[in-house]
Amino acid sequence: MGAIDDKSGQNSDAGSVEQESASGTVAPRLDLLVDEHEEEVSENGRTVRHRGIYLLPNLFTTAALFAGFYAIISAMRGDFENAAVAIFFAMVLDGLDGRIARLTNTSSKFGEEFDSLSDMVSFGVAPALVVFSWALGDLGKFGWSTAFIYVACAALRLARFNTQIDSADKNYFTGLASPAAAAILASAVWVCHDIGLVGDDLPRELSFFVGILTATVGFLMIANFPYYSFKGIDFRGRVPFVVMIAVVLVFGLITLDPPSILLVAFLAYALSGPAMQILNRRKRHKK
Repeated sequence: MGAIDDKSGQNSDAGSVEQESASGTVAPRLDLLVDEHEEEVSENGRTVRHRGIYLLPNLFTTAALFAGFYAIISAMRGDFENAAVAIFFAMVLDGLDGRIARLTNTSSKFGEEFDSLSDMVSFGVAPALVVFSWALGDLGKFGWSTAFIYVACAALRLARFNTQIDSADKNYFTGLASPAAAAILASAVWVCHDIGLVGDDLPRELSFFVGILTATVGFLMIANFPYYSFKGIDFRGRVPFVVMIAVVLVFGLITLDPPSILLVAFLAYALSGPAMQILNRRKRHKK
């Protein structure tokens, strides 16, 4: 009789669970595992709280984060070409998420913070680990210290950018943007991979030069050099027909030798900051 009573108790418990599942009361308990995101925004002078996050721009941010993570995995496996390409994919996706958020009016504080964390992985940690796996690993303390300098400078640059985002000039960045810095390292790895400078075929002297380049690019991110942001370009406005011809020519030029053209282009952009600073100082002295 005791066994029968136990079975009947089990059956009654199972029945109650089925009834709870059928009524939908179990699902809310599972939702308690993850808190719903709430965000305060100002609308017409009033503080309003919104629940949830915008899906579309955060999908692009997540894709950029995945591309950066994939670059790290590829470098660990010795696939440096795909690692470099993945960083460039992250650049494209990172440029799209912000523009899509503005075009669709889906900007949010959550999206800004998520984008910043994604940038830290894709343009801070990933390029440093890719370069370290490719050229700096055999240089001992010099190798990992230069890679760390780059990572730390990327973090400092992003933190400074986030604190000055409301007061800074929209047309210029203060310091080299982290995606441009990552592009220099990624294109350098890509160029050397194409010409066979990998593993034992990589000269030690070149490895030291890459280490110096990595640290220098890192310092450019936190320097006070002005860099044109290209945010003033109106992609929805009309432009002369010759502009479209120039765009076609640029794409054609890049297809000739993507890694080399991209390396030269981003190195030129990195040098434009110090050059602009020197020109501005000369103009001030003349006045």
